[in-house]
Amino acid sequence: MSPDHRDVSVVIPTHTERRWQSLVRTVRSARTQRHTPAEVVVVVDHNPALFRRIRRELPGITVLENVYARGASGTRNTGAFHTGTPLIAFLDDDTVASPDWLGRLMAPFADPAVVGAGGGILPAWSGERPRWMPDELLWTVGVSYTGMPTATAPIRNVWSASMMVRRDAFTAVGGFRTGFGKLGDRNRPEDTELCLRMSAAGGGHWMYVPGALIDHEVPTERSTFRFLMRRCYAEGRGKVQMARLLPRVQKLGVERDYVRRILPRAVVRGLVAAGNGRGARHALQAVTVVAAVAAAGVGGGLETLAELMHTDFGDNRS
Repeated sequence: MSPDHRDVSVVIPTHTERRWQSLVRTVRSARTQRHTPAEVVVVVDHNPALFRRIRRELPGITVLENVYARGASGTRNTGAFHTGTPLIAFLDDDTVASPDWLGRLMAPFADPAVVGAGGGILPAWSGERPRWMPDELLWTVGVSYTGMPTATAPIRNVWSASMMVRRDAFTAVGGFRTGFGKLGDRNRPEDTELCLRMSAAGGGHWMYVPGALIDHEVPTERSTFRFLMRRCYAEGRGKVQMARLLPRVQKLGVERDYVRRILPRAVVRGLVAAGNGRGARHALQAVTVVAAVAAAGVGGGLETLAELMHTDFGDNRS
């Protein structure tokens, strides 16, 4: 496939006026790509006032209202199903894409077996990065982390903050699973679930392109240890909820490898560095990894227990 501006559209979901300035930056970065997209579509999640403001103040883009139930999944689907290009890219409304993001993300689609791709995500900290935050846990703030490929390579799943999909593969599975995602206190990985369904449906695969970079804002409230614990707990619950939807052959092998291989290395590295007098922050990072695993384990364990109790209750009533 020879890339052309008619090949790809960019969809940006948004839901709150509190992100107005970041949304403006996201739209500007999408419109000024070296590979100009056919269309930039901003979809508003059940916020009429924000919808009217975007139409009034951001000319040159398409603005839609989410036609599904509230949530990012339906918001993205509204934009994706509106577009008519062979490729559809997604950006979150608190990101800024580098000028060659779109072109780099398109490159793997020269292979017809590629159903989707994702790019590298860098943190844009509102304040200072916490000293206790190890690189292996940067996923908790929505950015690339140690353990991911460092060169373009196949990957099981990518994140919707920086994602591109082949339209026919995306529409064949009905897009993102609506009602399943991050809403309120729920933190279910709708992007991972989509990636697995798309791969399973057509036998294609995903590619990770670390050079297709975006900056992802990390507000101060997400730089706290409390947020980290809540995020890990919710992730543990969300992964168990996702596993219920997957066929047996698509269980959580990647997550198990991450816990068994990547995180123990982080703990050892931190303790060794602290023991060699390189600073207390290394010990703090090692302790943080242990606490994060524990929080995710508690979340996953409670979700599994709730599932078993529900099943037993249902069996008793039958």
